[in-house]
Amino acid sequence: MKLRLKLLTLSLFSLTLQLRAQNIVPISQDEVMEVVQRNSATLKIAEQKFLQARADYRQSNAVFLPNISASHTGIATTNPLAAFGVKLNQQIVTQRDFNPDFLNNPSQIENYTTRVEFQQPLVNMDGLYQRKAASATMQAVSYQKERTAHALALEVRKAYMQLQLAYKGVDVMEKTLKTVLENKRISEDRLAEGYLQPADLLNVEVRVAEVRNQLQSAKSQVQNASNFLSYLIGTSQEVLYRPSDSLYVIEIVSEIDPRVPENRPDLKAQSLATNARESMVKASKMEFLPELNAFGSYELHDDAAFQGAAGGYLVGAQLSWNLFQGSKRLGKVQKAQAELQQSKLEYDDYLAKSQLELNQAQRYLMDTKQKLELAELAVGHSAELLRIRTNRYKEGLEKTADLLLAETQLAQKQLELYQTIYEYNYAQAVIEFLTKK
Repeated sequence: MKLRLKLLTLSLFSLTLQLRAQNIVPISQDEVMEVVQRNSATLKIAEQKFLQARADYRQSNAVFLPNISASHTGIATTNPLAAFGVKLNQQIVTQRDFNPDFLNNPSQIENYTTRVEFQQPLVNMDGLYQRKAASATMQAVSYQKERTAHALALEVRKAYMQLQLAYKGVDVMEKTLKTVLENKRISEDRLAEGYLQPADLLNVEVRVAEVRNQLQSAKSQVQNASNFLSYLIGTSQEVLYRPSDSLYVIEIVSEIDPRVPENRPDLKAQSLATNARESMVKASKMEFLPELNAFGSYELHDDAAFQGAAGGYLVGAQLSWNLFQGSKRLGKVQKAQAELQQSKLEYDDYLAKSQLELNQAQRYLMDTKQKLELAELAVGHSAELLRIRTNRYKEGLEKTADLLLAETQLAQKQLELYQTIYEYNYAQAVIEFLTKK
């Protein structure tokens, strides 16, 4: 038994030295929020997703803007038809070139062409609706990014409250250790006076060892909670954070909305995703219509590179109508309609699930509020009971087992009280998250 006590004391002392060797940094919840908003990898990933969606939308500018290209090409040929065409482009045809011998057996001729081409969409209905779909998708991703920030704020609040709770656990166990050590001292005095059996003192020593072990576990919980907070903040886990805000009951400052707001960012994102699907259905149907595009080019020709002694332009317009693609477009329309129906069903299901979560959170808050009142009452009664039994134990009127039971009960009720405060505050945070507009 004494060897076990020495080992527990040694490991507890080692853990204490380890914690002291770390850099203990006090931090408030607002400071954590600020750092997380600046350093969070989750928010940075959400921002990149938005930039991707915005880039997709900007690609749809091709529906309105021209496609312009430039090229410079050099050739050498003895092909009769090509050679005569080159001379025409270079504007060097003479009467001699119509001689059949020269037409049928031309000498090698070189040509360097500088060409600028453009294509301008005029009527492209499917492209217009695809652009609307890209715009709705971009807005949906923006709202999802906002909702990601809300979810991260909830996670930060939870992590910070867990750190507060862990430190409260250490406080309770340290006070409990002082109490049991005092009880041990009293028990040793009574044993020396012949008023206590050795077995009773052993029970007290067992309780001391138990409390030391619980205190070590509580300090490990502090370490774990601090490490998780370091992960959220994006800093080294060698830092040990201490909350500068104490754990207390947060009173409800406003009346709780019983309904999920439909303008919540994630619900708006779902709605915009449905709008995007509707636009894609229309875009698929518009593919059955013809397209009208303008085109043109300007060319410079010469027998030397980058000269361009002769030039000319070509402009025109094309009305194209792809009448049949082997039912490919019909299948595309049917797929788009199915995706639209799926999106509507997903929105309804998501809204119903969100309302269910809100109803459960509100009931849990009411249950926790009642549990909190009972926990506060239980702590008061347990503290008074321990005081009475401690006084009676000093006078030899109380059994050692009853004293240990009262001391254990008080520690449990104190831990339960702080756990309930944590649950009550977190329930409010969840409701705020579920009703965040």
